[in-house]
Amino acid sequence: MNSSRMTFRNLTSTTIHIKHYEIHDLPTHYGGRFNVTTLWSTPANSKPLSNGLRDVSMFVKPFMTCKANVESAMVPHQSLTVFFEIQGELYQTNILKPVCNTQILMPLTSDPTFSFTTVYHPEHHHLAIFFRDETASWMKNLRDQTLLSALSIAGTHNSPTYHRALPSVRCQVAPVREQLQQGVRFLDIRVQPESPLDPSQDGLILVHGVFPISLAGKRYFRTLVNEVLQFLECNPSETIIMSVKREGPGNATDAQLSRIMRDHYAGDVNKWFTAPRLPTLGEARGKIVLIRRFGIEKRLHNEWGGAGWCIDGAAWADNTPNTLCPSGNICIQDFYEVSEIETIQKKIEYAIDHLKRAARCACSGSKQPFFINFLTASNFWKQSCWPDQIAQKLNPRIMEYLCTEHHAPDAEQEDIPVGDGSTGIVVCDWVGHEGNWDIVRCIIGMNSRFEANTFVHEAVQ
Repeated sequence: MNSSRMTFRNLTSTTIHIKHYEIHDLPTHYGGRFNVTTLWSTPANSKPLSNGLRDVSMFVKPFMTCKANVESAMVPHQSLTVFFEIQGELYQTNILKPVCNTQILMPLTSDPTFSFTTVYHPEHHHLAIFFRDETASWMKNLRDQTLLSALSIAGTHNSPTYHRALPSVRCQVAPVREQLQQGVRFLDIRVQPESPLDPSQDGLILVHGVFPISLAGKRYFRTLVNEVLQFLECNPSETIIMSVKREGPGNATDAQLSRIMRDHYAGDVNKWFTAPRLPTLGEARGKIVLIRRFGIEKRLHNEWGGAGWCIDGAAWADNTPNTLCPSGNICIQDFYEVSEIETIQKKIEYAIDHLKRAARCACSGSKQPFFINFLTASNFWKQSCWPDQIAQKLNPRIMEYLCTEHHAPDAEQEDIPVGDGSTGIVVCDWVGHEGNWDIVRCIIGMNSRFEANTFVHEAVQ
């Protein structure tokens, strides 16, 4: 159905002027499959044949939503082009697909100041506009004093399980190095101590449950840590939150794992943040922030002036829709037992509820926990509930919610919701499949409020 009212959501810190739009017919051969980026990548293509510009002339304030008289096109036979002005510079976005699609907001002027991303949901005739930065260093423009727990952070579940493995074991398609380059900042790692009785040995095998992450042989934590530290050396503005848990077969204990981690990996405070509290972004830059999902040996309780060692997630509730860890530093949604395909709707509801909890918090210098929200679930015995199948349903639905509903003000009354609108840490499976990193970019795009030159009370006036 053709709609004459389009919703625009501005998730940037800059006022955006919607100037004009046009609907034009596409050549017949564009009605099938084509590459949108290729089609609109040149200056010549940035000004397609037009049926006539139609004026809109509406301003959308930072973090606000409005409805404008912009008709929808009959895609894929027609395309809709919307023109924007941002502080005197012209930009456009082109809608050519009948499904949700993400594009760079294309500049029509040389040396553009802004780099934004648009996400269009045709079923809602809704366009969300996010700030876009270099994904490898997206934290560089955020304020140092911001609590790390206040940020919207994309994460991966069983992050290194991208190798050839059992279908229920494999949760990712992209190597950890690529995940980091694409903006992922939370890694979920499961390890098995290889020689727990020998204090001189640092061997930690990467596992998922009782299974190895690769059918081709053992993969080691040391290699992964080196990759992460190398990434941080190249991108010192960034930080990586790393959750480590003991799994796998054998008789190793949490205490033995804690000794290995402290003595062989996380002893350098210049590379690891191991204080038992939540850091600011400034404190964490260039470091791995360690969340331990394991108990610690007695001597480590004396670390940090007797406060203990690392952010404590040892008492991690199992299969929970919402639990605050006893440390008070982590609030988790980790409901994962999806016995039937119908249970996925319950999982979606739990994930959205946790997003709402994170959004209501305000970064005012007071403590707020990491809201860790797993979009993951599986059932070993049902192919329809393996990680890749769950991700095909969870990831698009959560992305739709984030764009159209998450912490959204009323489009007519411009009511400002309570809180900063953070997503918390959103932990995904199968991101980057077929080059699709949209959900990661969507999560990153929620951080405009914390840009170094932006203050929320100024932006929403």
